[in-house]
Amino acid sequence: MKQPHAGPATPAARTGDATTRTDTVDPSDPARTPLEALHTHLDAHLPGAARAWLDQALAEAAAHPGTHGPISVWELRVAEAGRRCGDEYADAARVLVLNAADADPAALSRVYRQGTAAERRAVLYSLPHLVPGADALPLIEDALRTNDTRLVAAAVGPYAARHLDAHAWRHAVLKCLFTGVPVDHVAELQRRARADAELARMLGDYAAERTAAGRPVPEDLHRVLALTEPAPAPHGADGSDTPHGKES
Repeated sequence: MKQPHAGPATPAARTGDATTRTDTVDPSDPARTPLEALHTHLDAHLPGAARAWLDQALAEAAAHPGTHGPISVWELRVAEAGRRCGDEYADAARVLVLNAADADPAALSRVYRQGTAAERRAVLYSLPHLVPGADALPLIEDALRTNDTRLVAAAVGPYAARHLDAHAWRHAVLKCLFTGVPVDHVAELQRRARADAELARMLGDYAAERTAAGRPVPEDLHRVLALTEPAPAPHGADGSDTPHGKES
């Protein structure tokens, strides 16, 4: 389900009240951050002019959601977020504007296809907040075909974890290893890799190819390979209440 629009931040947030926990929010990972917390964080950290711009952009997007004419006003705000908010907060600001605009898969696809790499990345980050089903998978698949490591990192977030099938998800993990994207970016890695024998085989083949070519095997490969091992059976799962070995 789509999360509600992030409303205006409270005065406590703007004064840096510890109860807002803005220090725990990572604006560089807006896909995994609740929108309200993201908005509170930006409201507390953006300088005055940038904060005023964001408030206006969100109000405009909420007042005129959807698509209107050749380009909607909120699409212009998405495009200028980097200049207005700076690189550190641009992704988060764009995600908030997309949410306020109630952007559907068609609108998100248009922004993605026509936008810069930074705008495409923001669309990918917005998917878990805006698209409950698998309708936006073509955008994930497109990003995974690129060699832009920031797009790949954004593509393997929570939306991919929920909706990529096993085959595509395994290849997404391999794509991270090929391109040097840290597997920390892969959402729900432990859950999806657990007891995945096919992923283990693919990782083993890749490691063998690297070794044969005299190239180092990425440390992340060993980390993922360890996750593919089946969970140990609980004590006594074989029906015996006694430990293996000689009875006392």
